[in-house]
Amino acid sequence: MTQVVIRLLDIIFSIFGLLIGLPILLILTIVGWFDTGSPIFRQQRVGRHQKPFTLVKLRTMKKDTAHVASHLASAASITRFGRFLRRTKLDELPQLWNVLKGDMSLVGPRPCLYNQIELITERTNRNVFDVKPGITGLAQINEIDMSTPELLAETDAKMIRELTLLNYFKYIFHTATGKGAGDRVL
Repeated sequence: MTQVVIRLLDIIFSIFGLLIGLPILLILTIVGWFDTGSPIFRQQRVGRHQKPFTLVKLRTMKKDTAHVASHLASAASITRFGRFLRRTKLDELPQLWNVLKGDMSLVGPRPCLYNQIELITERTNRNVFDVKPGITGLAQINEIDMSTPELLAETDAKMIRELTLLNYFKYIFHTATGKGAGDRVL
């Protein structure tokens, strides 16, 4: 029953967020166009049951940056505007479309890349792929990123086991109020 309610909340909040955030998204897209020439970033990620989906974000790195996890990317590849987007977490705004489509939830394990074999193995061993990936969760508000695959998978599994409506709102609230620093970059 909780999953049905969470999906309903995901739909309501993503529609509301997209409608309210549309003017902000348009402004950020225009600024991003001048920053990188390609403000929208699409990337294949690992979804529920390890099925691929296309994640949509605002671009924070130069267009020619290799498709690697943030902790493996060079800090020099992040643009000045990209730093602002990451710090404010506004680069995540387009992911509300992924939530609305049903590829993601607002709360869940952050979707990884297919080349993050160690993380995929750790998550597979803990059944983390049984749920949709999310924009935020327990790991994100505790500043645990993909640079520590075993700890991340353990934290994701704990979040899934203990996910209640109260925790769902708690993770969203902590993210919206700035708790957690996001993925580390070299």
